[in-house]
Amino acid sequence: MNGTRVKVTIRCRLCGERFVLRGKKEKERIETGFKQCLCSNNSDFDIDTE
Repeated sequence: MNGTRVKVTIRCRLCGERFVLRGKKEKERIETGFKQCLCSNNSDFDIDTE
């Protein structure tokens, strides 16, 4: 079963870097493959979906 494709904008709260990705939405979870920011932050993000 294929998930719905969504546009995901991830902004790092530490350095302000922005990433725009496409992810798969399955049930309540969105999978983008994103691991961490360039500043090595891996937990403090603002995440918006469209």
